[in-house]
Amino acid sequence: MKRLLFIYNPTSGKGKVVSNLSVILDQFAKCGWLTTVYPTQYRGDAVKAARELGPQFDRVVCAGGDGTLSETVSGLMALETPPLLGYIPVGSTNDCATTFSLPLDPARAAQVAGASGIPRPSDIGMLNDRSFVYVAAFGAFTKVAYGTPQELKNTFGHLAYVLEGIASLPNISPYHLRVEHDGEVIEDDFYFGMVTNALSIGGIKAPKREHVVLDDGLFEVNLVKKPVSLLDVADGFQSLLAPGLVSGGALVHFQSSHITFTCDRPLPWTVDGEYGGEATENQVHCCQQALSIVHGV
Repeated sequence: MKRLLFIYNPTSGKGKVVSNLSVILDQFAKCGWLTTVYPTQYRGDAVKAARELGPQFDRVVCAGGDGTLSETVSGLMALETPPLLGYIPVGSTNDCATTFSLPLDPARAAQVAGASGIPRPSDIGMLNDRSFVYVAAFGAFTKVAYGTPQELKNTFGHLAYVLEGIASLPNISPYHLRVEHDGEVIEDDFYFGMVTNALSIGGIKAPKREHVVLDDGLFEVNLVKKPVSLLDVADGFQSLLAPGLVSGGALVHFQSSHITFTCDRPLPWTVDGEYGGEATENQVHCCQQALSIVHGV
């Protein structure tokens, strides 16, 4: 019988996995899996579980929010031959559920993860020595995702991020950055930046999502410069709607597989909604088709 490791976060989504545990395990059994269950005990525990236990199994399935998925991916990325990864999304925003076309009902998601889903190669990002699944970001609002209390996330969902973001507005200041990619150099003051491989960011449709290909070895990069006029802001929004890879006003957009960010002070990052560290020089690169992840149909 095939063996499956099920890693889940008991606190995600108001304990949604715990209340649906028997249904999930029943689905795995119906799909022909002998399942070992591991509830995470603390932040970062899914990394250890996936790294140390993953090699013993044919498939790993994790359940929780996008942070739990990110931790599991970090553990699997440490393996020479990582097993196939499935995901049951039960978080507050579930960006990766949108990107991977996964149902939000735990029983249906378990059936997809265990049998009916389609394994697809996926690019995985690295920020310095830390992996990420769908986004690495800095600047305005990036502290919101990992700084918002879990109770607030559980109660208000994505609205919690918006409320916390509004509260942080008076404290926003730009970073002076040198951004290098593909032989080009951009130097300016930036309020915000994100390197993504996703169709949804923070519950909102990703900019230029028509260019997103999850296994092409390229990230979508969006940088917001310090605007000098309202026209810059308007041009930035217009460039999001325009076809092609363009820059306009306060917005810079491009695709790349490797980007270097150099700042005159430590630049704090958020990675898949969690704190990602800070440094004056940051390397972001794409590990093309590094993992196979089960997608919905």
